[in-house]
Amino acid sequence: MIENAQILLIDDDESSQSLRTVLAFLGESIIASTSADWKIQAQESGLNSSQFSAAIVANCSGKGLAPLIQELHTWNGGLPFILVGEQHLLEELDSKFCSAITAQLPAQLSYQPLLDALHKAKVSHEHYNRLRNFDGVRDFTMFRSLVGESDALQKVRYMMGQVACKEVSVLITGESGTGKEVVARNLHLNSNRSEKPFIPINCGAIPRELLESELFGHEKGAFTGAIASRAGRFELADGGTLFLDEIGDMPLSMQVKLLRVLQERSFERVGGVNTLQTDVRILAATHKDLEKMIELGEFRQDFYYRINVFPIEMPSLRERPEDIPLLLNELIAIMESEKRGSIRFNSAAINSLCNYEWPGNVRELANLIERMAILHPHGIVGVENLPEKFRKYLDEKAASPLGSIGLDASTDASVVPLQKHSVQGGAAVLDSGSPLLPLNGIDLKEYLSNLEKDLIEKALSDSSGVVARAADRLQLGRTTLVEKMRKYNLQKSQESESQPSSEEGVAASDTAGKNKSASV
Repeated sequence: MIENAQILLIDDDESSQSLRTVLAFLGESIIASTSADWKIQAQESGLNSSQFSAAIVANCSGKGLAPLIQELHTWNGGLPFILVGEQHLLEELDSKFCSAITAQLPAQLSYQPLLDALHKAKVSHEHYNRLRNFDGVRDFTMFRSLVGESDALQKVRYMMGQVACKEVSVLITGESGTGKEVVARNLHLNSNRSEKPFIPINCGAIPRELLESELFGHEKGAFTGAIASRAGRFELADGGTLFLDEIGDMPLSMQVKLLRVLQERSFERVGGVNTLQTDVRILAATHKDLEKMIELGEFRQDFYYRINVFPIEMPSLRERPEDIPLLLNELIAIMESEKRGSIRFNSAAINSLCNYEWPGNVRELANLIERMAILHPHGIVGVENLPEKFRKYLDEKAASPLGSIGLDASTDASVVPLQKHSVQGGAAVLDSGSPLLPLNGIDLKEYLSNLEKDLIEKALSDSSGVVARAADRLQLGRTTLVEKMRKYNLQKSQESESQPSSEEGVAASDTAGKNKSASV
């Protein structure tokens, strides 16, 4: 996450302290303000606008929500918004402001939706900062649909940012289901042609004898059944982008005709004599190895070099298992927003999914989520609930892919440690894997108190009872940790020990007392 990133909390109900208390407990740095003085508070903090990773707006009753969001967007164009409570945007609010709203949460906050919203906002802000120096990128939220933080996906984002505004052909390769069309659409939306049509055509789904008519159109009477003239995809995409999906399935005879169109930027309809001019950008995609097809004589080399000006290779899902938890959250959020149900996965199920080979890639993962939401509506899916082919790794001693992808205590304390110790893939769990988040909700205050107590006990245990070390692990002051230990009565067993004079002796005697009890 971005260093020293702050959250701007705008809450017109100054008597309400619950939201800022929860955010402080989660380890977030916040600047609290109202809709009237948020800019003053931000300036007095000494931070510039780019150091704010999100704005949380709750109980907005001043100038109105829409004007406030417009002001914030002008102040920081990449600032994502999280709305809390029943707030309705005005109809005249521009779509670009609406796209910056990453989450809308109810006034009665639940732990997991809040954590998901914070994480999504920070990821969106990171993408904005990463791309702001790319020349010509028009919309810094362009990659929100490309979910993941793996190195392979970061490389794809970088290449997209470099070529989005360039007038060159792009060839997107990768296995089926990796998101090649998502890349093509994002490239179009961030090009100078974004106001013009994006026209896709699947070259493998159309019979060979009809493909020419689909691409170039036909005149009335050109062939049996042509009862009227019809414009082709090149005409429909004029001024915009033509996406040729599965171009490896295009017959050789059509490759020759298409090559001429790309060279001369002109064509004739089937059965027509008039030459039509075309101005389109070509984006192509395929899951096949075109170079091998060229060697076999199944694909034209000159056509290949014409479309392969700038190649982008999409990584398979098995090459980026660290992205699976993020993809789960995103796909579940999309399903919930479309009112198609909901589901959660516990840590054991996520471990199993991270070790699966995923021949169908992201498309297969989305289909699995849909299936689980139907079979276990609003439930928590464990390994035993997964289809048999996904239950490959049931041994808890097996190496967990989550450990190798950075989900450990050394990562950003504001998001990941809580996700590991209490939340995995949308399901709240402890290290034992037992569910903590009932379907009918929880008492957030009690839940957070218990969580804090559990983490303090675990830190003390991992530090052999040395309070100073435990405080370092929790990123707390030593005296603050001692006060919290007293708050949760973690020193009861220490009072009967012989060395309560120092903090380290107190914690050590507590550990000794626990070991003694365990041995009894």
